[in-house]
Amino acid sequence: MAEVLTTSKIEALLGKDAKMLLEHRCETIPKNLLHLPGPDFIDRVMVHTDRKPAVLGNLQRLYNAGRLRDTGYVSIFPVDQAIEHAAGASFAMNPAMFDPETIVRLALESGCNGVASTFGVLGAVARKYAHKIPFIVKINHNEFLSYPNTYDQTLFGSVEKAFEMGAIGVGATIYWGSEQSRRQIQEISEAFEQAHALGMFTILWCYLRNNAFKTKTQDNHLAADLTGQANHLGVTIHADIIKQKLPENNRGYLDPELKGFGKTHNLVYDKLSTDHPIDLTRYQLANCYMGRIGLINSGGASSGADDLAQAVRTAVINKRAGGMGLIAGRRAFQRPFAEGVQLLQAIQDVYLDPKITIA
Repeated sequence: MAEVLTTSKIEALLGKDAKMLLEHRCETIPKNLLHLPGPDFIDRVMVHTDRKPAVLGNLQRLYNAGRLRDTGYVSIFPVDQAIEHAAGASFAMNPAMFDPETIVRLALESGCNGVASTFGVLGAVARKYAHKIPFIVKINHNEFLSYPNTYDQTLFGSVEKAFEMGAIGVGATIYWGSEQSRRQIQEISEAFEQAHALGMFTILWCYLRNNAFKTKTQDNHLAADLTGQANHLGVTIHADIIKQKLPENNRGYLDPELKGFGKTHNLVYDKLSTDHPIDLTRYQLANCYMGRIGLINSGGASSGADDLAQAVRTAVINKRAGGMGLIAGRRAFQRPFAEGVQLLQAIQDVYLDPKITIA
């Protein structure tokens, strides 16, 4: 096990942003309006939904796994980039990751709540590991072997196949705002309904994808108001957990290059959010039915030497905003095994630290 990060070490990793992130008090959407993660989240929140007992049982199994068991927080290790970004581009820095067993072992030995990957990866080692760590099958992907490259999420297998290999949950992506989004909505709505019928929980990657969203003003793929609305659409189709990128800006609906796009209200910016990263993320959470559906943020792409600090920073923002955890992949698997364990456990240490509280 890697060395446990104390509060002081977390502060050191946050550097000049430590006070800004750890002492912030949210004055936009108060925390008493939120349904916050906790060991009783299923009994307090999810039990009121229309989910079958088997779905609630599998969600509880996810929450009860790994180092974060009995906290209501989750640390999920996702590896589907070999399809999304090509295996060579993803694993060249750490060739051991070409072997599916290395992927599952990293999740297991890091103490993650679950491992999310492809039909191929999880199916290759299902009989050895499906009973040892919760499996979450990512059922659709964008692939970059087609020429010219396009952005479209396509189903790679069936929910029944995921169920048969012992998975207790399925994950999927919808590219909100894309030309293909309405077809993806229909496909994934049907898939999630089928997963719930089989007792499996659902995780939705709620990513924006439209070249028009990247303007001279800013990259609106990371705008809190637009990603928040993507979250709201995601929970509408019965996602049990929402995965979203950490917001970096706001006012996407007000971008002058997107004139006439969508609908918003001035109070979104004047009262319900500020430019503080915790407040922006809280607005994302508010769109997940005030936390009735948990929000996990993406760990982001690997950027090198500061990956550990950036992962801890993201975890602090998510936790203090009221989120349910992190789903971090590339920062962990594109480095030696022991360092990957250290990074994933550092994320978990943020959620285990009682001194890091809801803002």
